[in-house]
Amino acid sequence: MQHLAMYQILLITVYAFIAINDSLISNTLTQPAIAGMISGMIMGDLETGLMVGGTLQLMRLGIAAFGGASVPDYFTGAVLGTAFAVISGKGAEYGIGLAVPVSLLMLQLDVVARFCNVFLLHRIDKAIEGMNINRIPRLVLSGSFLWGFSRAIPILLMLLVGDAAVSTITDNTPEWLMTGLRTAGGVLPVVGVAILLHYLPTKQYIPYLLLGFFLSAYLQVPMLGISIVGVIAAMLVFKRDSAKEAEVQTMTTSGTFEGGFDGDE
Repeated sequence: MQHLAMYQILLITVYAFIAINDSLISNTLTQPAIAGMISGMIMGDLETGLMVGGTLQLMRLGIAAFGGASVPDYFTGAVLGTAFAVISGKGAEYGIGLAVPVSLLMLQLDVVARFCNVFLLHRIDKAIEGMNINRIPRLVLSGSFLWGFSRAIPILLMLLVGDAAVSTITDNTPEWLMTGLRTAGGVLPVVGVAILLHYLPTKQYIPYLLLGFFLSAYLQVPMLGISIVGVIAAMLVFKRDSAKEAEVQTMTTSGTFEGGFDGDE
């Protein structure tokens, strides 16, 4: 059973604060795969971090927060799932099983954080109406801090109590529940892939889908090898479609006339 060092808790908390603010700009650091990787590096177990984060990334592929809607916070799930998986020593499946309820719980806190920022936004509107320009930067900065603390504080608290709590939970958890968590961790990525395939033009690419399944299931080709085959297939499809588009444009612009202007002579 590994124990959290104070520097690990501080680094993960600072990363969470920076990442959630970065989500308003580039939305890179909050990707579950990135969050799992960075958390794994801090925890000293990069492999587990990549497994937890990559699995949650698959679950997130078919979900987006359009129009300000709140969705499960797989970023926080990846961070805490990785930390708890390393602490418990139960492996990535355990961390994935814990990450899902954490993501759903943080959905509620996301609503609270947005509500607080709406309050600040109205204060900014009043400052603009009153031409109180000096207050605007402070209010905007306050919103950034509130948004960052909405993830940093819950993660900090869970990491502070997590060392003892996870040890107690894992030592007293029934085997049937652990088996259920591991099973859920194995099944949930399939749900994410299924959601993604539902919105993609899968039918016209069935041969490539079957090829990937054949390479994985029967030839035991590793994921990197299948990815390379996928890149090659994508290049061939792109080249074929580009050639067809160029041919259509050539036929459209190279019309011949009988003579004179518009063939009227």
